[in-house]
Amino acid sequence: MSRQMISSFVEGEKIQTSLLITQMNRGITNSGAPYLSFVLQDQSGSIDAKLWDAKDELLSGVEAGKVVLVSAEVLKYRNALQLRIYSLAKLEDNQFNPADYVMATDLSLEFMQKRIGETLLSLQDVVYRDVCTSIIEDLQEKLYSYPAAAKNHHDFVGGLATHMISMLDLGEAFCSLYPMLNRDLLLAGILLHDLGKIDELSGPILTEYTVEGKLVGHISIMQSKVSEKAKALGYQGSEQVTLMRHMILSHHGEYEFGSPVLPMVMEAEMLTFIDNVDARMNMFAKALESVKPGEWTPRIFPLENRSFYKPKE
Repeated sequence: MSRQMISSFVEGEKIQTSLLITQMNRGITNSGAPYLSFVLQDQSGSIDAKLWDAKDELLSGVEAGKVVLVSAEVLKYRNALQLRIYSLAKLEDNQFNPADYVMATDLSLEFMQKRIGETLLSLQDVVYRDVCTSIIEDLQEKLYSYPAAAKNHHDFVGGLATHMISMLDLGEAFCSLYPMLNRDLLLAGILLHDLGKIDELSGPILTEYTVEGKLVGHISIMQSKVSEKAKALGYQGSEQVTLMRHMILSHHGEYEFGSPVLPMVMEAEMLTFIDNVDARMNMFAKALESVKPGEWTPRIFPLENRSFYKPKE
């Protein structure tokens, strides 16, 4: 089946293509008519959609996690493209390739493993190196496939490792600019700070928060793992372990953003900046990708609910 990608949609055109339902919610209009709101996805992006006057006979087998054949019109609403669905039908498993509907990193698995492995080997301090290496070895089966978030930034297959690698590049650059930074501590913080998301999130497809993720959160999950690993390796009580735990606990930067403590060493302060820069730049890239030069993005809630202009030049 030939497919039209979401990234190629143009306002005003009629489309018929297959898409993955990632979200599906029922609603009632002011006049009492039922409708459905969807978020639909393929490997090129995602798009909101509405099905008005939703009748049950149209919805056999249609639910989140299913791939459906969609007939719709492309509209623009609040500076964002949206689909008005006329009909949709569930496809059978033998009618599509699941890889066509999952957004994934541009980085190869080999590159990601090599880049992170080289960083681990480059750590001079044996405590930072051993703790980070052992934890990453424990988690490597999922590390290179998991997203860094359920939505907003690096929310795709391989997003967690992609986020880590971009942050490692930024960390190396800042260490060159500011030699007073402890490179081993900063890079250890970058390697460890988000690994708790492997337990916090359900996986790379239709990502949701796990029960542990909701009740404990990735920050607490990871600082506990570091403490347990340090004890197993005989490093408990060392200042390096305390500093790694502090990097994890403080990396959101402010109490209101979920950090139990504020950054209190300069490497922890730098980690919050690097994390924020890479997350925000990924959100910019995602928002601006579907916007033509001379136009504005929709409001982006995690970027203070602002719209951004894409310059013509």
